[in-house]
Amino acid sequence: MSGVGRAHARGVRTLSLDSPDTRNALSAPLVRELTAALAECAHDDDVRAVVLTHTGTTFCAGADLRDPPAPEDLVRLLRLVVELPRPVVARVTGHVRAGGLGLLAACDIAAAGTAATFAFTEVRIGVAPAIISLPLLPRVDPRALARHCLTGERFDTAEAVRLGLLTTAGDDVDAVLGPVLDGLRRAAPQALAETKKLLTARVLEAFDRDAADLTALSGRLFSSPPAREGMTAFLERRDPAWVL
Repeated sequence: MSGVGRAHARGVRTLSLDSPDTRNALSAPLVRELTAALAECAHDDDVRAVVLTHTGTTFCAGADLRDPPAPEDLVRLLRLVVELPRPVVARVTGHVRAGGLGLLAACDIAAAGTAATFAFTEVRIGVAPAIISLPLLPRVDPRALARHCLTGERFDTAEAVRLGLLTTAGDDVDAVLGPVLDGLRRAAPQALAETKKLLTARVLEAFDRDAADLTALSGRLFSSPPAREGMTAFLERRDPAWVL
């Protein structure tokens, strides 16, 4: 079952990806529910900031290959995180793969526990990180990103911080985030909204310029023969035919 848990404390709304049976993969229903939950936060004056976290050992495994969202819906979700007039803070204690890294990159601040791992696995199933490049490319180190997107290698929190994918990491992610959330609670809501606009302007320019082309590219790649082979191999727990 897909779902999004909700909690609220001192102006901070916590939204938890809660589909542990699928490792919180971005299914069509989960994307719709998360989009709706974030939209509610945009219009709730009691929400000073949003924490996006997860249940289980995986923050997000990427797109659900059995029930994937439409590319347009994923673009809409990522843009909503970027445009939300409240800071969105990612809290990660588990693994993040593929599309989950786009969700992480869309957040304003991202913190992880040191046990978390990361990988851009798209090339290993025959597709490309097309849509998630919208929030990624303006925010991370391009040389380091090239290696990880081209190889699909797994990397740790130290590398994720160096890359710019994470803001910070530590053994106790809640201890790391404590001062961050206290700082947001001390900030004026209007000032937070206007400051976020300044910080996300380049990201939104990428959405305006490239979203349509990347949505088309994603749809084309996911319906291609290599992707069908890659996704079938993944679900059958075998190497795809192109592996040397």
